[in-house]
Amino acid sequence: MDIVVGKALGTDSVDHNQRKEQFSKAYIQAVASVAGFSATTPTVDDDSVDLFVSGSGRDGTFASPRLELQAKGRNSGELIGEHFSYDLKLKNYNDLRLTNFLVPRILVVVLVPSDIEFWLEQSEERLSMKRCGYWVSLRGMEESNNKNTVAVHLPRSNVFTVEALGSIMQGISNGVWP
Repeated sequence: MDIVVGKALGTDSVDHNQRKEQFSKAYIQAVASVAGFSATTPTVDDDSVDLFVSGSGRDGTFASPRLELQAKGRNSGELIGEHFSYDLKLKNYNDLRLTNFLVPRILVVVLVPSDIEFWLEQSEERLSMKRCGYWVSLRGMEESNNKNTVAVHLPRSNVFTVEALGSIMQGISNGVWP
């Protein structure tokens, strides 16, 4: 069966940036699900946390590891080099760079095609989300003198995959923060 790509009804009811945010959360939830972790959404996002990822088990030093994530979406454009940048709001940057949190936090930026029609392809046999998510920890980063946004550089080697999330969560359960 052919892949179906098309416009959904109600495409004018949700802002393009809100769609990127929702798509980013869905990407993270899909990765967490396949990795065997629970991904939940806080009732209110007033602390730059969009999702909680938690695991159960006692494999490491600490049982039931937990990770907090800020999810962002960005048009992919052309990626050149080992890093790409994302202009993160100063409030989010400051919330994510602090070192005195009980639960570690990371930023996940999901890159999507410029044209929303190409974000998702599906058939009876496959669901394909386009393009890719990348993660970075801002813990311990320096304070910025910027007024609105901070350019955060994400390594292209930090692809947010099932394996990467599993490694991050295993590290947390052993007391190693991302």
